[in-house]
Amino acid sequence: MAVIGAGSRGMVFGNLITSSFPHLGRVVAVAEPRQEYRQSFSLAHAIPPKRQFESWREFIEQPKLCDAVVISTMDRDHVGPAVACLKKGYDLLLEKPMATTLEDCRAIEAAQRENGAIVAVCHSLRYHKGFRKAADLIAGGAIGRLITMDQLEDVAFWHQAHSFVRGNWGNEKRSIFMLLAKSCHDIDYLAFLARKPCLRVCSFGALTYFRRENAPAGSTERCTDGCPVENECSYSAIKRYVDACRDSWPADVISHDHSRAAHFEAIKTGPYGRCVFKCDNDVVDHQVVMMEFEDDITATFTMTAFGVEPRRLRAHGTEGELVFQENTITISTFKDNNKMVMDIAPESGGHDGGDTRVVLEWLMALHSRNDARISANAQESLRTHTIVFAAEKSRREKRLVEIASL
Repeated sequence: MAVIGAGSRGMVFGNLITSSFPHLGRVVAVAEPRQEYRQSFSLAHAIPPKRQFESWREFIEQPKLCDAVVISTMDRDHVGPAVACLKKGYDLLLEKPMATTLEDCRAIEAAQRENGAIVAVCHSLRYHKGFRKAADLIAGGAIGRLITMDQLEDVAFWHQAHSFVRGNWGNEKRSIFMLLAKSCHDIDYLAFLARKPCLRVCSFGALTYFRRENAPAGSTERCTDGCPVENECSYSAIKRYVDACRDSWPADVISHDHSRAAHFEAIKTGPYGRCVFKCDNDVVDHQVVMMEFEDDITATFTMTAFGVEPRRLRAHGTEGELVFQENTITISTFKDNNKMVMDIAPESGGHDGGDTRVVLEWLMALHSRNDARISANAQESLRTHTIVFAAEKSRREKRLVEIASL
């Protein structure tokens, strides 16, 4: 397989294939515009120069080089290589979101149907150890008939600042809206639990805090400009990227060289050293989504930038309630007033093992030429992406949106 986009996520997928599943696949080509990342990726996977490409277009112009392609470019660059690779006969592992418009998501799904390729979309929450166990329990009737669900995503204050204020996803003109960039995982998971079509959506949200008028008095444009409040600021770039562990996420993405001097220079001149109250960000820092599914199943989802805890799920059924938080699932049943607590042992790897299971499921489907076991194929992902686009339409237009109207 080839990897298009050798950034942070591309490295994750490439390393999983090479290190965890060498008996199932080999990475034999890469397309990445940044020379240092392309060379580092090629060195890690022993890719010869003739199979190193600066762009996906250069890759796609070649005769078919391999069996399958991993697409882990920036979100706006998904649709071009996805459709081109599908038309050329490649199977696909596509990082979420599918694409940045509903029309482009539909184009990818149509290309998959037309060419019969095996496609998996990386909705890793479906494969996360704890969330998958919760889904299995609900589907198995542990709380009776599912009636309503609530999910909370604490993006975490530092993660919001890194990715959605200073970073690649902070401005919609450069990236996409917040719900699609960060929380299509969550909307997809709630739809996965419901196992019924979503009928209508309503959503509210805004950018409230990370704005210039909320900057502390006397603060400077950058943390390296001698800011008088930097030392006590929760969002200090010096603390987060220079004095932190520089070779692990998120600090490792700001510089390919992880020396202290290189990281300090990166925040002095690059986007990650800007004051979080004085960036060009415009995505929301909190949002609520309400969904109605068939059979009167309802769900709410809350995304907030102001927290530190992992995601939390509460599911209510006719016979009990299930709560999942961090590494614990608690089931309370009505008829006997019992409470069962299950400890879910943490699992290594991204998304608590979810990334590993996504890749393994895809590789097994490629070998068997059977995509029946892929949970989030192109059709399923399009269905849940449609809910996300409907929710954002609702937020912007301040009205309820019927899914059938899109």
